Order: sequence, then C-alpha cells, then structure tokens
Amino acid sequence: MFELLLLMLERLGLIVMLAFIATRLRFFRKMASSIELTIKQKTTAIFFFGVFGIIGTYSGVTFQPESLALDRITFAIPDDAAIANFRVIGVMLAGLFGGMKVGLGAGLIAGIHRMMLGGFTAVACGVASILAGVLAAYYRKKNPQVIYQPFHIMILGGLAEAMQMGLIALLATPTTRAIELVQLIGIPMIIANGIGCVLFFLIIQSVSKEEQKAGALQAQKSLRIAEQTLSYLKHGLSDRSAYNVCAILFKELNACAVAITDRNLILSHIGIGADHHKANMVIQTQLTSEVIKQKRMIIASDDEIHCKEPHCPLGAAVIAPLIIRDNVVGTLKFYYHSKKDITSLETEMLSGLTKLLSSQLELAEADRAYQLAKDAEVNALQAQISPHFLFNTLNTVISLIRLDPTKARTMLHALSQFLRHNVSATTVSLHSLKEELQHIQAYLSIEEVRFEDRLSVTYNIEDELQAVAIPPLTLQPLVENAVKHGFRNKRFNCELMIHVFHHGEQVGLRVRDNGEGFDKTMLNLQEHGQKTDSSTGIGIYNSNKRLQMMFGESASLQFSTEKGKGTTVECYIPKSIRKERG
Repeated sequence: MFELLLLMLERLGLIVMLAFIATRLRFFRKMASSIELTIKQKTTAIFFFGVFGIIGTYSGVTFQPESLALDRITFAIPDDAAIANFRVIGVMLAGLFGGMKVGLGAGLIAGIHRMMLGGFTAVACGVASILAGVLAAYYRKKNPQVIYQPFHIMILGGLAEAMQMGLIALLATPTTRAIELVQLIGIPMIIANGIGCVLFFLIIQSVSKEEQKAGALQAQKSLRIAEQTLSYLKHGLSDRSAYNVCAILFKELNACAVAITDRNLILSHIGIGADHHKANMVIQTQLTSEVIKQKRMIIASDDEIHCKEPHCPLGAAVIAPLIIRDNVVGTLKFYYHSKKDITSLETEMLSGLTKLLSSQLELAEADRAYQLAKDAEVNALQAQISPHFLFNTLNTVISLIRLDPTKARTMLHALSQFLRHNVSATTVSLHSLKEELQHIQAYLSIEEVRFEDRLSVTYNIEDELQAVAIPPLTLQPLVENAVKHGFRNKRFNCELMIHVFHHGEQVGLRVRDNGEGFDKTMLNLQEHGQKTDSSTGIGIYNSNKRLQMMFGESASLQFSTEKGKGTTVECYIPKSIRKERG
C-alpha cells in the first residue's frame, strides 16, 4: 500500500506539470477568469477536462490484486487487473469550474474511455467518473464559494475517489477480488487524488489571480491615460493635441512608435520611423487608408504595412480608426518591431484605448456644439432691445429739437452711447462692472428728461470691484425695470440704489428702489423664468436666463418686493472671473 502511494505521488508530478502547461493556453486562462462560461467555452471545457481525465487514466498504473503486481497501462487491461489512476482530478475540476453540463460531459468522455479499456472494474470506474463530475457540479451549486476553498476541494476529491471505491465493491465481480482491491488501493488513491485536485486548483487559482492582476494593471493604465489625454482632446483633434496624446501613449505603452493621423495627413508620429513618418506629411502607408475605409482595427506585419519607405524599421502595426458618430476622423497607430510583440492582452487594451479616445473626441465635439449653441443663445438674448424704448426716445428727441436743442443733442449722444453698449454686449460674454455702469448711466441720462429732478441714484460700489467681470446687460434691465415700473406712478422722491459688494468667494449685485413694488403675478413669472408681455419683463427674463446658463441655478435673480414700498433684486456670481486687460 505504501509503495503504491509513493508511486502515485511520483506520477502526480506529471499531472501537475501538465496542469501548469494547460494554464499557459489562452482559452484556459480566459475560462479560469470568466464568471460564467459561454457555450463555446463550455464545449471546449468538456473536451479539455475529458481528455485530461483520459490522461489521468494513463498516468496511473495497472494493479493485479492476486499477485500484487504493478505495471504500466496499455491500451487494453487484463480481466483480472485494475487501474490506480488520477482520472477523478480532471472530471472533478470540470464540474467545479464549468457546472453540471461540463462536469457530466467530461465525466462521460473519461468514463466511456475507461470502460473501453476493460478490466473487471471497468463498468464501476466508468460510472464513478460520470458521478464524480455530477457530484462536483452539485456541490458547486450548493456552495458557490467552494472554488475559493482549497481544503474543501481536497476533501471533495477524496470523497469522489471513495465513492469510486464503493462502486467497485458493489458492481465489480468477483466481489471478493473487488473488496480485496479496494483494501489495497483505496487509501493511496483517495490521498493522491485529493492532493491532486487541490494542487490543480491552486494552479488554476494562481492563473485567475494573474489575469485579475493584469486586468487591474491594464485598467489602471487606461484610466491614467484617459486622465492625461482628456485635457488635450477636449479641444479636438489637431497637431498639438495629437502630439501630446502620442507622447503620453508612447511613454505608457510598450510600442516602439505611436502615431495619430486625420483622414489625409500624419498629425504626429513619435518613436522609430519618425525620420520619414513626419507630421503634416501625407499618410505613408496603404494600410492606414484601408483602416479608414473599412472602419475597423487591423493588425499587420511589415510586408502588409506597405510603407513607401523601402527601409522602414516598423515591423508590425496595430491601426485602429478614431470614430465620431460613425464617421472616421482619423486613426490611432501602434508600431512594433515584430508581430510577435503584439499579445492578445495588448490588442484588447489598444482596442479599448481607441474607443476611449474616440469617445473623448466625440464628447469634445458635442461640448463645442453645445457651447456654440449656448453662445448663440446668450448673444441673441443680449441683442434684444425694447422697440418701445427706442421709439419713445426718438420721439422725445424730435420734440426737444424745437424746444431745447442742447438737451436734444445731449439725449441723442446718450442714446448713441446706449446703443453702442448694446451692440458690444453681443460680442462678449463678460465685460467689466465699470462698462456695465457706463451702460446704466447712458440709459439714466435718457430717462432724466422724463423725471427731471425727481430721480436720485446712489452707487455703493467698492473701487476694487470696478474691474470684476460680469455678463453684459445684467444690471441695466433691473435698473430699467425699477424706472419704468417701480416709479411709474411715483410723483417725487424716486430713489434708486445700485450696490455691488463682496460675498465670500462671490460678488453680490443688488438693485433696490422705493417704488410701487412688483405685482405678484409678474414676480411669480420672473421667479419661474417666464417671459412677460412687457419689454422690461423680457429684459429681466433674458438677464436671469443668461446668469443661469453661465453660472448655474445658484446665480438666478432673487426678488423681494412689497407693494408700495419698493423692490430689491439681487444675484451672486463667482468673484474669480475677471476681465483681462490688454
């Protein structure tokens, strides 16, 4: 018995070696790291573990209970002999990792093969092989964590072998010889197969951990690349952005050269071959044109690249299209010394990087389109001038030409200043507070003709805030609203206060009047961002809309009003935005 145990442990080394070799196979590594196997993987696993079970059979020794003779296995077993083997290992692991169908399939392959070899235990051993796969799959279903529990797997392997010994004692004939056989080989086989199962499992587990580690490293690298390239690609695909992205990819990856092209020109090429693959040159390889045409990634060797330079050192390439909304805008190219340097893991990562960069370019284009639409809307809002105000002012000027030509000239000059500020407001998104106040003063100069000496304006503004940048036409509509509505029926003592002040990291803008106060209906419309029928209502709506678009909802106009006592309108915008002085 002890001699048999030592012999089986020696033979177990062969099984472990074969298991290690198997883990180098691509399909096996994928299968080991998959949470759930595909139909193709299951079919492959059935064949693989079934064949491994057959190898486990041939790795054992023939044993004759009567003579206690040990011998190598041949393609036919004598009727009075049995096999001490490792068949259970492959079948057990099939059930544990592949589930019921894989365990049953592998068990059938290994079991039927065992029956065909013959011997008085052939049927019992064949049935035991099938049941071992079913047992392992059933236990995996009841305890999914078993694939992370080496001790459980060792016990399970021993139990499967013990079940085989029981079936031999029950089914094999003559019974006396069967029981004698079980007594002699039972313990060595239970121990050897239990150890074999756990060793194979540990090898598979190490492969799974390697795959997870490699995947984690690739994910970290991809995220690092994404973080570094985002700041360049957000401005679109250009010579500068292409150069910076190529520099990042060349540093992070194992490629001997990295290049980016648009549909016609090389935008950047870093690495070997840069002497003839130069920026702003026409694309040098026929393969790049094929990628653009076919809209798919191509892996090629040096004779497939078709570079126009006869002594080009680029030996292999992975070229992938950069796609925005199903249109190829360029290519991303990774060059290597040899096609052997391009591993499957490398290919998957490069494919993922290409999709990532394409997504960044698409987001950048969408952001630019949104910004253009936003700027157009802001400009449209800023360009709106009340036609009633313009007509009334011109009529007043016409009347004053006869009565007071000097005042008419002053009013006309103020109107020209007002219109100039309105036009300039459509060309910029921000201007200084000082320019906004000049716009207000031009407006109030026009309105003073109607109010004569009844209007008093107070400016409470700290000097250092004069240069703070604010959206054009932010305060002017609020002042106009106070003058036209707040003071509409007020005969005297019309007071208007404009206050600009520090508010933590923000700047506060406040316009207060002592007029009639807002009607509740109008106030409700303003708070919900809706237009009113009045021109000043449109102005306030526009001002509020622009503040929300540029700074968010927190910058919305805030109204407080009381009938007969006046109205206060204020907002808060970031202080950090300042107008650059040229």
